[in-house]
Amino acid sequence: MPLYEYKCNDCKKIFEVLHRSSSNLEKVECPECKSENYTKLFSAFAPSVKGEPSMTFNDTTCSNGTCCMNNNGMCTNN
Repeated sequence: MPLYEYKCNDCKKIFEVLHRSSSNLEKVECPECKSENYTKLFSAFAPSVKGEPSMTFNDTTCSNGTCCMNNNGMCTNN
């Protein structure tokens, strides 16, 4: 089951949708404002390392919507 990330163009919330099939995507709706006006985000594969938490797009996006992570995983853009 593919997991896709979206950004609502109305309220700017980033959210994930787990679809049952990549060939038949269900209706996407923002969980915050119920809008169907969204942008599908690019998601990169993020393998986890034993003993380390895996990171997702939401974990690496800084409060201003961009990201410049240092070697300690801390955002340098805030």
